[in-house]
Amino acid sequence: MKEDDREQTYDFDVIHERRGTNSAKWDGTPHPDILPMWIADMDFAVLPEIQEALGHRVQHGIFGYAWPDDSYREAVCGWMKRRHDLEIRPEWIQCSNGVVTALKTAIQAWTEPGDEVAVITPVYYPFYKSIEGNGRIVRPLSLTLRDGQYILEDEELRKLDGAKLLLFCNPHNPAGKVWTRQEQEKIADACRRYDVKVVSDEIHGDFIRPGVRMVPFWNAAPDARDWSILCTAPSKTFNLAALWTSNILIANDDMRKAFALVMDRNGAGNPNIFGIDACRAAYTFGDDWVDSLNAYIDSNFRFMKNYLLTELPQLQMIEPQGTYLAWVDCRALGMDASQLETFMKEKARLLLDEGVIFGQAGAGFERFNVACPRSVLKQALDQLRDAVRELDLQAD
Repeated sequence: MKEDDREQTYDFDVIHERRGTNSAKWDGTPHPDILPMWIADMDFAVLPEIQEALGHRVQHGIFGYAWPDDSYREAVCGWMKRRHDLEIRPEWIQCSNGVVTALKTAIQAWTEPGDEVAVITPVYYPFYKSIEGNGRIVRPLSLTLRDGQYILEDEELRKLDGAKLLLFCNPHNPAGKVWTRQEQEKIADACRRYDVKVVSDEIHGDFIRPGVRMVPFWNAAPDARDWSILCTAPSKTFNLAALWTSNILIANDDMRKAFALVMDRNGAGNPNIFGIDACRAAYTFGDDWVDSLNAYIDSNFRFMKNYLLTELPQLQMIEPQGTYLAWVDCRALGMDASQLETFMKEKARLLLDEGVIFGQAGAGFERFNVACPRSVLKQALDQLRDAVRELDLQAD
């Protein structure tokens, strides 16, 4: 199907009113005139086949305890094969009500209080909370920003020595970095050397820019199936976060048993019936929709990049290779983290994810969610432009 045909079929320019719908993104803003561009939650209606599947479930009228069946697991396996060339077995799928739940479960299953758990910073802030909240210690490996792109220097990998576990973010949030096969091979080599297990969070793996290839950690290092797990979910891809459905891929029998034991101990059960139906429909019928979605998000990234170059040259968007999150360097505004947050809320009237919450290396950055209609993105950028211009006038 041609891109133009897909865009006619799936209209991502439609504005959907989300205030008053218990939306964390929209109803969680401190004031109704502040535009929310923060939490990783898209402002697009879901795939029609998902709505249809949920409608059938509602019409059935019974919402008892649910269990993922063979058709569910086959849909997950089919999606991973078609979209990522990843061969998995149905029995490897451990269902979870969320990837963050899986991170905490893995930490409890394979480390002890006081152990060090590595992360590659700046990184998705629940990584830190999951580690520290379970009495473990964060071992940071730092990305280096060079020529507008983040890289992981070889010497950083030596910091894995002594860690028990690495929480790996692929694609990387917030930087939008899609790790190459070669980069992942280096990480895998270091993990083998230092006997470090890996939890690869690949929840954003379906959002890839043109010309970029997403390589699952298991495809970069096939033997890693014995000492790592992959965290996947339809929640980001299909905007299903509130249905609490994730699929954790664990090939090693002993690791899967240990993971399941902790899940049971914590009372973390299977997805609800709506999540099961939605995931199955998404992974069965969603290919064209995701292709069209990626094309639209790519066009939003290109629009934002050009807008900043022409209207806000003080700010630099780190060119993302994946996700729908724009990581913007605002350090040229000369504000500390607290001042920048206040400026964005009170002057630009924007609610963003402040860079400092992703680690100290993120101070001075802002994370923008561009998974919204173009008109909303333009409004946000116009508000930011006007606020910066006013700031410049005051400086003069």
